[in-house]
Amino acid sequence: MALDPESQRLLDLMAAANRPAWVSLSPPAAREQYLSTRAGAQGPLPPGVAVANRTIPGPAGPLAVRLYRPATAAADAKLPALVYAHGGGWVFGNLDSHDVLCAQLAIEAGIAVFAIDYRLAPETRFPGAFDDVVAGLKWVAANGASVGIDTNKLAIGGDSAGGNLAAAVSIWARDNGGPKLRLQVLAYPVTDFVARTESYKLFYDGYGLNGPTMEWFFDHYVPDKATRADWRASPLRAKSLAGLPPALVITAGYDLLRDEGRAYAWRLQQDGTLADLAEFGGMLHGFLSSPMLLHGARRGTLMCAAALKEALVLR
Repeated sequence: MALDPESQRLLDLMAAANRPAWVSLSPPAAREQYLSTRAGAQGPLPPGVAVANRTIPGPAGPLAVRLYRPATAAADAKLPALVYAHGGGWVFGNLDSHDVLCAQLAIEAGIAVFAIDYRLAPETRFPGAFDDVVAGLKWVAANGASVGIDTNKLAIGGDSAGGNLAAAVSIWARDNGGPKLRLQVLAYPVTDFVARTESYKLFYDGYGLNGPTMEWFFDHYVPDKATRADWRASPLRAKSLAGLPPALVITAGYDLLRDEGRAYAWRLQQDGTLADLAEFGGMLHGFLSSPMLLHGARRGTLMCAAALKEALVLR
């Protein structure tokens, strides 16, 4: 397996920038540093999308959300929708950090994307982020028609920490009477807070996201190690993954989370849930949200959009 030349160039740029390691910073400072890199990595918002910001009721007060719709859709059209949770290790990321990815998915799939600005750690510990995404999904199911969403055609998705949240909320929806989801899109998800797989050893350092940073994320979001096997944090450890919506699991070949993404797809299959596993062998963790730097990001986004269109629009 070869590292993609564009991935290597990105690693070289990161080394040359010589920014402080996130683990050496306070969470607010790490957030600022992370957000300072996003404009160059994701580029401008693509044309052809209508974007609206609003708030919905959340478990601890108003929750900011952002709705994306293809500009070509009629204003009164009820569109299928993807409820989306951004990545960022539960510590950083927001509606702006994944703005372009959400817009691209809306345009390419011909759907609405409903992005949730869940509360971050360490200010809000586990299960705060999970609870916020549950609240967002419940709101869409009950009120989506008021914002042009067809509530009979819903999917959930996310990347990295957001993939973790999407996987866990899919289990919650199964066990709590819905809503019925037609697809879960999980990009390089965290699926197990407890074990450390072989890919942790292979890519512990030097490939972008590294082992110390993951431990820093874990300690901020779920500092109590006794609770880390809870399926809301570790969906791979749920008693059963049967009866869940079909899944598209995206992994990156040079990512310390690679093996737990693979393991989740395989466990879904073993438990009788349809699951496709697509590995982008030369890519790094987080590649989907860097289309200005990586051709793999554009290919991966088109794959996710095609799966969403098939599940929500064409069927």
